[in-house]
Amino acid sequence: MGMQHKPIGVFDSGYGGLTVLKEIVAQLPQYDYLYLGDNARAPYGPRSFDTVYQYTLECVEWFFKQGCELVILACNTASAKALRNIQQKDLPGIDPFKRVLGVIRPTTEIIGNYSTTGQLGILGTQGTVISNSYPIEIQKFFPSMQVFQEACPMWVPLVENGAANEPGADYFVQKHLNQLLSQSPKIDTILLACTHYPLLLNKIKAFAPASMTIVSQGEIVAKSLADYLDKHLSMAEKCSKNGQIRFCTTDSAVDFDAHASLFFGQAVISQHVDLQG
Repeated sequence: MGMQHKPIGVFDSGYGGLTVLKEIVAQLPQYDYLYLGDNARAPYGPRSFDTVYQYTLECVEWFFKQGCELVILACNTASAKALRNIQQKDLPGIDPFKRVLGVIRPTTEIIGNYSTTGQLGILGTQGTVISNSYPIEIQKFFPSMQVFQEACPMWVPLVENGAANEPGADYFVQKHLNQLLSQSPKIDTILLACTHYPLLLNKIKAFAPASMTIVSQGEIVAKSLADYLDKHLSMAEKCSKNGQIRFCTTDSAVDFDAHASLFFGQAVISQHVDLQG
């Protein structure tokens, strides 16, 4: 791949990051993008911190080999379990001028503005919830905010198996929503802290109180990236601008393409890649 081609890398353990990429492309269509889903090793949610860190680092290094100067971890689990280590331990040795950004920081910087009661609910994977990343980060920006969390281990498999709109999903959506809201009657805002969960939005709204504010991350992350590139012009200049998107997966490209359009909103043609290649 020519060195003039320097796409912005967008990473996820599977398909969910496509909901973020969709919003990024809508806001910044001029840039080139390279998406990688590590579907062969998904889901990341139940895996240990060390495993997620190693997997994510391998993928980040792959992006760098493809010419990316900037990589977005559009995956909450990778952002929670791997981002800080990669930024602090690995990047200085790999290339101090490259950047890896996540989805947690831009979300926590503004999420408190959505709530009037100061009580926020988080729905996420087991890994994201156990990491406690959201309460820790939110505390920095909104010290008085009370944060309640609920892990939803069945939601990603439901979405990835195309069952998000089927009656069978109702039980699991209602169960975890009720368990979250039972922690406090004053929760007025729910953050969907997993990029798969927007595909369950209609069901979540159906079982949530009508007054509840439900926040997806895609638009927040896209706006944050636009602001970042405005403030870091040297990085913006490095990233190539041909309006091209390339999709890759570590698993079957046929399977990826069959599911990806649900998340990205249009047909996707991907290629299988070997991370060691």
